[in-house]
Amino acid sequence: MISQDSVNKDQRPLAVIKVGGDILLDEIQSSGLAQNISGLIKDNWNVVVLHGGGPQLSAMQSRCGIEPRKVAGRRITSKEDLVLVKQVLCGQVNVDLVSVMQAQGVNAFGCHGASGKLIQAKRRPPITVSGGGPDAIDFGEVGDVTGINTDVLVSLLSTGLVPIIASLGIDPSGAVFNINADTTVVQIAREMSAELLIFVTGIGGIFEDIKNPASRFADLDAAQARNYIDKAVIVGGMIPKVEEALSLLESGVGTIAIVDAGEPTAFASIAGGKAEFGTLIRKSK
Repeated sequence: MISQDSVNKDQRPLAVIKVGGDILLDEIQSSGLAQNISGLIKDNWNVVVLHGGGPQLSAMQSRCGIEPRKVAGRRITSKEDLVLVKQVLCGQVNVDLVSVMQAQGVNAFGCHGASGKLIQAKRRPPITVSGGGPDAIDFGEVGDVTGINTDVLVSLLSTGLVPIIASLGIDPSGAVFNINADTTVVQIAREMSAELLIFVTGIGGIFEDIKNPASRFADLDAAQARNYIDKAVIVGGMIPKVEEALSLLESGVGTIAIVDAGEPTAFASIAGGKAEFGTLIRKSK
């Protein structure tokens, strides 16, 4: 791995952005995402994007007669599922996201975690997870991240490219795994010493009542966020996002947010420390 001085050699702040596949299913959200990222770049930010593709993958599984399986928002991946993961994430979703970015003038570069050993991983052993009950879960062809090849990312950024990464990982034997994009984006942000981490999701934040937009939590500290997980206010796929965000707060990342992309200036507002869009999570208030 390269030195920390090399990671930050151009002195531009780094925003790492995780995009849920649901964003690409909404034209306003996908266009807003590209506009938001374009705005950050114009404000002299470096940007790295990691994406999932859960809705697209579930739709493909259904078309193939495969029942999607999840535990507490985390996907179980069989060998058959992994074939579809590769096709959907590295093909459909990655290409669609790159094309949306290019249409807004963002010079996006599509790739995946196996490219250049960008995301190194190992097979996940059976584990217990928050919200998944007391028994250990075997997630199948799922990997846990062991390292990020930051050399690749720095090289791409230095040429003015915006990496758009599909969330796969690879081990030394060449085995490829489905990896949790929320977990992985945190590892990228940590190893790249990012100043800003944004989870972009159609839900657009954390709510006391998901059916009531006025119940949005604009600003949470770490203790409040943990309490809301324990009380099942934060549930399902939001649990791993928040848990991983909390782990990153101890590593010095200044701002973490969960937000949608419908408002084209939302990311710039968050970068300025404002809590007018989505939910900001901080170590303390």
